[in-house]
Amino acid sequence: MFKQRKNRQFNYRPRFSKENQIDSSSGQTPEKEFVSRWKAEREGKRKVRGVLPVRTLILALVLLLILMYVLEKKYM
Repeated sequence: MFKQRKNRQFNYRPRFSKENQIDSSSGQTPEKEFVSRWKAEREGKRKVRGVLPVRTLILALVLLLILMYVLEKKYM
C-alpha cells in the first residue's frame, strides 16, 4: 500500500586502508610521496601581505582622531 523506504547504499572506501597503499611508479611509499608533493606545493606559494601594514592603519586612525578633535574645537 505505502512505498517502503530503501536503505541507503554508500560506496565507502577507507582512506588509509592497506589496499590503497599501492607503490607508485617512482618506488616511494605513499606517505613519502605525499610529503614530497606537499613540500613542493608549499614552496611554490608566496606569503600574501595585506594592502596596508597595521602600523600605517593605526597612524592614519590617530591622525584622523586628532583632526576631528581640532575641527570640533575650532567650530564649537
